[in-house]
Amino acid sequence: MSNINLTLINILPEHVDFEPKLMLSTLLITCLLLLAFYMTKRTSCAVYLIDFACYKPPDTQKCTKEFMINKAQHSGYFSEETMEFMKKVFGKSGLGDSTYLAEVYLAQVANPCINESRREMEMSVFGSIDVLLKKTGVRCEDIGILVVNCCIYNTMPSLSSMVVSRYKLKDSIISYNLVGMGCSAGLMAIGLAEQLLQVHHDSYALVVSAESLTENCYLGDDRSKFLTNCLFRVGGAAILLSNRRSDRHTCKYELLHTVHTNEAHSDLSYNCIIQEEDAAGRIGITVTKHLFKAASAVVTSNVTSLSNLILPVSEKLRYVANNVARKLRPTANIRPYVPNYSVAVEHFLPHVGGKPVLDELQKNLGFDEAAMESSRMTLYRFGNTSSSSVWYELAYAEAKGRVKKGNRVWQMAFGSGFKCSSVVWRARRNVCYDEVNPWTGEIDGFPVHVDYDDGPLPFFESSK
Repeated sequence: MSNINLTLINILPEHVDFEPKLMLSTLLITCLLLLAFYMTKRTSCAVYLIDFACYKPPDTQKCTKEFMINKAQHSGYFSEETMEFMKKVFGKSGLGDSTYLAEVYLAQVANPCINESRREMEMSVFGSIDVLLKKTGVRCEDIGILVVNCCIYNTMPSLSSMVVSRYKLKDSIISYNLVGMGCSAGLMAIGLAEQLLQVHHDSYALVVSAESLTENCYLGDDRSKFLTNCLFRVGGAAILLSNRRSDRHTCKYELLHTVHTNEAHSDLSYNCIIQEEDAAGRIGITVTKHLFKAASAVVTSNVTSLSNLILPVSEKLRYVANNVARKLRPTANIRPYVPNYSVAVEHFLPHVGGKPVLDELQKNLGFDEAAMESSRMTLYRFGNTSSSSVWYELAYAEAKGRVKKGNRVWQMAFGSGFKCSSVVWRARRNVCYDEVNPWTGEIDGFPVHVDYDDGPLPFFESSK
């Protein structure tokens, strides 16, 4: 046995050290694994906004506030008290006399049936898509993702199916139909499309936002439900997104951030805007006195999250220093510091829910009147077009020639649930004149001075 052990020892080379070879092999394998991971890992796709289009109804659907009041008075549905309430709301709402009403309510005898609802949707949805396709030149067969949102209109087949049928979109189209999500749904649809574009590469995504007034009119005397009759108007928008690198130099905007906040876990937020029947069984959308409290909570949460993404370090430090000072000196009555958001974005475009909503946002976020011009003029000219309103605002800024290369655009929308969504874009180029912009032919007449009645807005006073 000793001879065998001696033979084995003699065969092995002298001074063999196995540890360096093992370490070298391990390092080589690790490098190969990291290289394989790097080569197979897909980075996040940049999302580009190729273009968008807003629906502009025919002039025959324009209606003044006086026309609406006279129409409501002669309908026989509303009491004198409700009509007085309507006049007060119009006097303080911020709406002008050239907004658009659904065709069904312009007839001698209104018949808000499902056929009329479908006709209204076809006009706004197809009208905006037709313009968008003409502007971009994109073929229908190249669209791989479709997201349509409308809060009230919910039929079979769905709105998304109507779009697929009308434009003969390919059978592999990835389509979603969002309903019941209020005025914030348009920007939530952008967020959904962004996520889908991270998975489906080299794709176009069509996003469509609209609302139905035909099924949205309340024919009763409950003031909490009557408010929507005064503020909502016909409108719609179609937006084309892309993750194709070839579109980087021709698109209008690049998507920077999407932030979505949902406070539906709170009973107060959940019930502040809700569709329900009144005592007589008539369906309407109730807007309670808790709206501003719910809106303040969800907007604060949303803005806080967005601030971390867009504010420069200097503004963050000022905010932190203010908070520390207030806690160290609680009796000093130090006012909370409102960050200067104008250094983070060049254009602020909040949903035009109504004049009081815009006033609150302006006060709480510290924007000046110039920053609020697009939203106030959109409210005046087109009224509250629900989830599509932020696109009429962007169209206003473009029509004024104010969107320059590198500008950042902050769109914000909020609605039932209660939810708030923010989307931030960066302009890839100067936006040139657009002959199919909804403001074309009249933009030189804006801004206009809007006279408001004095006193608080009686939105939520009791109808008893």
